[in-house]
Amino acid sequence: MEKEKDGINYLILEIEKNRELLNVAIQLHGISSKEALDQSEELNKLILHVQLHNRKTPCYT
Repeated sequence: MEKEKDGINYLILEIEKNRELLNVAIQLHGISSKEALDQSEELNKLILHVQLHNRKTPCYT
């Protein structure tokens, strides 16, 4: 269970880093540039991994 938390925390940190890179790419190259689109695609993949992880992990409130 602890390993899963480490994995999800890593993904969340990667998402934050990728968001920053996406913002920089947009500022430097424009919103529809190849650089921005590549960063956006990578960000989407990371978010999907988190969503799939949350789907497998039961939520207890």
